[in-house]
Amino acid sequence: MEILGTTLRICVDDLETSVVFYERLTASKALRFERGGVSVAAVGCFLLMSGPESELEILRKVAATIAVKDVDDAHRTLTSVGARVIAGPVPTPVGRNLIAVHPDGSVFEYVDRKSV
Repeated sequence: MEILGTTLRICVDDLETSVVFYERLTASKALRFERGGVSVAAVGCFLLMSGPESELEILRKVAATIAVKDVDDAHRTLTSVGARVIAGPVPTPVGRNLIAVHPDGSVFEYVDRKSV
């Protein structure tokens, strides 16, 4: 599995104010989308999320988003080394993802930019 990078996940109360700060910090524009009632803005290596507390409570359990070349390859590798895939692979607005629990209990999202 080829890991391309990591995105830090941050749940925020005020997405608009946070986007302005992170755009200035990273000198990049936010890519925005909605997912499951949650407003999301990807800004540089940060993934800002804002929405209902019931949704954010679930999202906070995922430690980070890991970009990979191919989610199917990540699925094979993760399961072969003892991780448990609990969701996906499924399509997202920008590719595909899966959620996996590592043997130590850490939860990570793995994403690629391949369309289905």
